Amino acid sequence: MCVRRVRDLNMEGNIISFKVVFDKEGRLVTELSCLPEKEIKKIFTSRYDQAYIRTILRECHLRFDDLHEYLEKNLQALNHHE
Repeated sequence: MCVRRVRDLNMEGNIISFKVVFDKEGRLVTELSCLPEKEIKKIFTSRYDQAYIRTILRECHLRFDDLHEYLEKNLQALNHHE
């Protein structure tokens, strides 16, 4: 686990998440969600912290977006095959 302390942050929050779960209908689905760009300035007051968070989001998207799309396409095919 890589840890870097962000200044003036007094709560825990999700920056980006990727999940593979079963939905209420029993289908296997993927979910990719992240902190919206417009919220970064509201939450992180330091420009350094804002740049750090943007970098984390950008790097995660480089890896998660393709995986999310790949799994989504394959899971849709499996879900429709039933």
